[in-house]
Amino acid sequence: MILFDNHLHLRENGRFLEAVKDFKNAGGTHFILCQLPMVNKVIIDGNYKKCYNVTLRMADKIKSEIDIGIFITLGPYPVDYIKLKDKFGRLKAIEIMEKGVDLAIKFCEEKKSVAIGEIGRPHFNVDEQTITDSNHLLLYAMERAAEIEVPIVLHTESTTHENCKEFVKMGEKVGLPPYKIIKHFSPPFIYKNENYGLMPSILASRKNIEIAFKKGNRFLMETDYIDDPFRPGAVLGPKTVPKRTLYLLENGIITEEQIYKVHQENPEKIYDISLE
Repeated sequence: MILFDNHLHLRENGRFLEAVKDFKNAGGTHFILCQLPMVNKVIIDGNYKKCYNVTLRMADKIKSEIDIGIFITLGPYPVDYIKLKDKFGRLKAIEIMEKGVDLAIKFCEEKKSVAIGEIGRPHFNVDEQTITDSNHLLLYAMERAAEIEVPIVLHTESTTHENCKEFVKMGEKVGLPPYKIIKHFSPPFIYKNENYGLMPSILASRKNIEIAFKKGNRFLMETDYIDDPFRPGAVLGPKTVPKRTLYLLENGIITEEQIYKVHQENPEKIYDISLE
């Protein structure tokens, strides 16, 4: 049985391999390793190359030591804009992040990454100029993703029905299909009038997942594990997705067919990957 965590971060100086082993021992089979924000490295280097290479190196290390399926997403974290702007000014910050998108696209073309992300807008209140520039960067990333038909992973303010509609309309402008727009850290917005066709990646709290499965099967599950030694288990621990899924199965709340759709059919379609 495929059990897939759609959004997990790791650190070389964190639990790293031990966290992956926890995931596997709980029944997990595949996961997305999402680019960890490393804005200080970007400031030193003036680009995202070394930042992305850290994630690629971690993936290679995992593959060499643990029998598990791993895929990568790379992208300029939206909050980076703030520190980059403070250091280099608005225009240079935008340029660095656009080039970060371009480099992430290159890695997707080389099949080293399966999506662009996290990208989007800061998750806290910011000034109007930051929102404007963030939307510019988001639309740029959507346009580049549409060119090579890869998904994007959205990091934004708290998810509402209205911003789901907004993101889908942005994608339509540049030819990015709604199902290729993944809303990271989504509440259980499963119905079309809740998400407008984008793909919700739902934080795997018990309440969220039970609500989601009652509504349907068109979603992904994630922990957003951040591997921070000062915040162990945040946001959710690496065991959560497989343990929660198997608990619901063993207690007759969901079926194997539902698991197949959420953990295998959906990610295979969205990312154009095989999880066999």
